Amino acid sequence: MKRVVIIGGGASGMMAAIQAARAGAAVTLLEHNEKPGKKILATGNGRCNLTNLVQEPSRYRSSQPDFPWKIITQYPLEDTLAFFSELGIYIKDRGGWVYPYSDQAAGVAQVLEMEARHQKVKIKTTEEVTDILREDDRYLVKTATWKYPCDSVIVACGSPASNVEGSSATGYALAEKLGHAIVKPLPSLCGIRGKDNYYPKWAGSRMDGRIILEVNGKIIGQEQGEILFTEYGISGISVFQLSRYAVRGAAEGKTAVYHMDLMPKLTKEELVQYLADRQRQNGTYKNPQELLIGLLPKKIIDVLVKKTYEPEKIAEKLKDWQISVKGAYALRQAQICSGGVDPEELTDHLESRLYPGVYFAGEVIDVDGPCGGYNLQWAWSSGAVAGKAAAREGKIL
Repeated sequence: MKRVVIIGGGASGMMAAIQAARAGAAVTLLEHNEKPGKKILATGNGRCNLTNLVQEPSRYRSSQPDFPWKIITQYPLEDTLAFFSELGIYIKDRGGWVYPYSDQAAGVAQVLEMEARHQKVKIKTTEEVTDILREDDRYLVKTATWKYPCDSVIVACGSPASNVEGSSATGYALAEKLGHAIVKPLPSLCGIRGKDNYYPKWAGSRMDGRIILEVNGKIIGQEQGEILFTEYGISGISVFQLSRYAVRGAAEGKTAVYHMDLMPKLTKEELVQYLADRQRQNGTYKNPQELLIGLLPKKIIDVLVKKTYEPEKIAEKLKDWQISVKGAYALRQAQICSGGVDPEELTDHLESRLYPGVYFAGEVIDVDGPCGGYNLQWAWSSGAVAGKAAAREGKIL
């Protein structure tokens, strides 16, 4: 019977533990929090967006673009849904975004832990892993208090993103000690810090709009939805969806710009005419700012209009309000990280090409996705693939 040690008790680590144990391995899971599954509790605003019914290669991002889909297809959506159904999770579909019917992430964490214990996984909490050592044809996983000999190791430590207690860069450090290249981890699914200084004036406002991201003059993508205006720039799901490319672009010294269309249902010409009509109808008794009450939030009006009401200039700004990207707001406020262990150094079963018998799973790898359940699907798929592979019989070559 192979002995497998899994480092990290989050989504990918718990899935890896269950699949390895089901495949016949003796599994020990090491978690540095006092309880596994803590980050799962925060997903989907506490409701746990398990996965998404729309699955395609473009939803997964990496420095090796073809790599994520090779893993997803080994443990696809159908397997994920069947797995959670078997564990007792009844699902609901919100426009393709899949949640537990209870809308409680705690239930997902609980059934994963129950299944792991049912499969006789040994769960060791408050264990901080410091090293992975090769000993002949086996490995020794060291913590501050103990040593765990094993045949295979799965590193599933996640990333330092989010303010959930226990989020850390341990996985990157362990990978680097083994000689793995790390694609620079950067915040993703996050608010964007802009370069201007007027943002505190509009903080707390929100509007629906269309966003286009341009990096070095190239259109990267567009999103539509609610935009939150913050003291540092902009936020909201529509901003999050493109933030990976904005943050990485800015970090690489490229010019990254969000173009906001705050009146997407009107063309610029239609908007100019509409604004002129407002002025004609009410301009005799309303000042320039009062002319926009009822159309825009007051704080947006205060930033947009000072002394004069000029329909052409106002329309130009509302149709293409530009935010030059300085970077992410904060790592601890990001939902995930982009970057991580370079997939080029991993096999199609997530085994290290440098150290056979060492596997990686989840967010520690340079793979990420947009909001909507894609990052959890990556966790389930990568955890299952690594868990099954690590449990296979055979000596380390």
